Amino acid sequence: MALRRHHLHGQFEVAARHGERRTGYELTGLPPGARRIVLAGNPNTGKSVFFNAMTGLYVDVSNFPGTTVEVSSGRFGKDVVLDTPGIYGVSSFNDEERVARDVILAADIVVNVVNASNLERDLFLTLQLIDLGRPMVVAVNMVDEARRLGLQIDFARLRDLLGVPVVPTVATRRQGLDEVRRMLDAARPGRPDPVTEALVARAGELAGLGEPPSDRAEALLMLEDDPQVLEEYGAGPTGRRDEVYGRRRERVEAMVATVVGRTKARLSAADAVSRLTLHPFWGTLILLAVLFGLYELIGVLAAQKVVGFTEDHLMRGHYEPWVRRLLGSLLAPGGAAETFITGEFGLLTMTVTYVVGLLFPLVVAFYLGMSVLEDSGYLPRLATLVDREMGRIGLNGRAVIPLILGFGCVTMAVITTRLLGTSRERTIAVALLALTIPCSAQLGVIAGMIGGLGLVAFLLFFGAIGTVFVAAGTALNRLLPGLSSDLFIDLPPLRLPRLGNVLQKTWSKTVMFLRDAGPLFVYGSLAISLLRVTGWLDGIQGFLSPLTVGWLHLPREAATAFIMGIVRRDFAAAGLTAMSLDAAQKLTAMVTVTLFVPCVAAVMVIYKERGPAQATVIWLSSFAVAFAVGGLAGRLAELLL
Repeated sequence: MALRRHHLHGQFEVAARHGERRTGYELTGLPPGARRIVLAGNPNTGKSVFFNAMTGLYVDVSNFPGTTVEVSSGRFGKDVVLDTPGIYGVSSFNDEERVARDVILAADIVVNVVNASNLERDLFLTLQLIDLGRPMVVAVNMVDEARRLGLQIDFARLRDLLGVPVVPTVATRRQGLDEVRRMLDAARPGRPDPVTEALVARAGELAGLGEPPSDRAEALLMLEDDPQVLEEYGAGPTGRRDEVYGRRRERVEAMVATVVGRTKARLSAADAVSRLTLHPFWGTLILLAVLFGLYELIGVLAAQKVVGFTEDHLMRGHYEPWVRRLLGSLLAPGGAAETFITGEFGLLTMTVTYVVGLLFPLVVAFYLGMSVLEDSGYLPRLATLVDREMGRIGLNGRAVIPLILGFGCVTMAVITTRLLGTSRERTIAVALLALTIPCSAQLGVIAGMIGGLGLVAFLLFFGAIGTVFVAAGTALNRLLPGLSSDLFIDLPPLRLPRLGNVLQKTWSKTVMFLRDAGPLFVYGSLAISLLRVTGWLDGIQGFLSPLTVGWLHLPREAATAFIMGIVRRDFAAAGLTAMSLDAAQKLTAMVTVTLFVPCVAAVMVIYKERGPAQATVIWLSSFAVAFAVGGLAGRLAELLL
């Protein structure tokens, strides 16, 4: 097995060297003499703050091979630091655990970040890492929060019990981070459990093999019935996982009882607000306020005002005319070269305009909003509040974020589906975004047209869109294999975000996204220009005309508006408003254009996030659903309006 991933200016490779059996893990393609320092911990322990403090802005964020799980990597002196997904244990029961397991087993040093106020939970992973035999440093983070809760931790005693360096930290204030860096040279394997050690020595026998794996870590995972390790060795389950887990849990409880003392907790205003965020009534009001703020930031300020200046005034008003004047003497007017380079969909016109004038402001606004919510600790609370309702369409509470943000910009909303726990959930969310959610630019045009048609038209429009939303979500939930993940989430302390953390995270993620998404816009520009040069674009318009006239009962020129909607969704809506349509035709047009394919920017991102096969199915399905439902809505409108 060889897993490759871009890293800085080269590549690193996580490889399991094996013939018939696996014999170890390694990271290759690293700078000479570089140590592999891996950050590991439960979700919401503050690993990202450690990572940013050690690597700065010079990081690489990329999907791990075969998954949509992101792995961040960066340089720390001559060494390399990798930030694994938040996990509760090393195993292979989901993508996050598989990625974290492979990276951890290839590490030279593991920095295990634990939450000081949740030692009883977090130390389970710590003891598993020790049982795996990896050299470690334990950073006990959020000690200020633990003190506020009345917890007193004996760090010297904890160090003795674990057998590895233990450093108390408050990462958001940079307290203890220098000590963690210094302790890297003192990292060492901890004290494994003797009872577990005896079972590890018999792992091969218990799994029905003649001998145990030569790799100690894989012997432990085999003992714990890790499904992937058992499959690769052709071994059967040992039946000892519950015994090993139970023994580890007992060790954690005994350890916590020894090192943690308790005094009276000091409740703060943040605690009161935290409880309100989960209350059915007050939590809903807070949620509406937060979502309204996000919509104002991304859907109004960024998508309308900032993009209105950068795209329309700056890029289309100044940049594109300048490029055309600069290259006008070199390109024959109306020729293929002009079409591909400086035409309406050209590489130096539409592509640059979209990336700089449209995408850049939206990406900055999106990551700024997400970084504030993430650093404040609100996102897990939002997911918890809406989890039950989202479960009806195969999603969990996390999905509310991309679905709401889709009303600002579907492109950005598709990116946020990375928050969801499984590929199945990400597919459902992306499909619903592509099918049913109008972006802010399109929504304004739709509201203006539907608003003048009266209450019946309003109910027909939202009834049609709502029916498709529920029907598509329910159908995908039943048809897609597997099960959606339960919402198993930790609620971190609610706190004010730190400006430095927010800005650093916003900038680094913006740069990484644009680097990955830029080539997709080049491909989209080339494809549309090719259709224009070959005359296929006109042919598509002619092909759609019988459908728009015969089924939708719209004028023939409506086909042109739908084609332009592929470039920008609001182009289609605006083109339809310019036509002379009666009430039923207006409703038909708005239902169809809402369900129609998202703009080329969103389509390119969908291809990046979901891959060619799924993206193509979603894209073609949106055509079929849009015209089918639009025609049915039109028939009802002709009877009722």
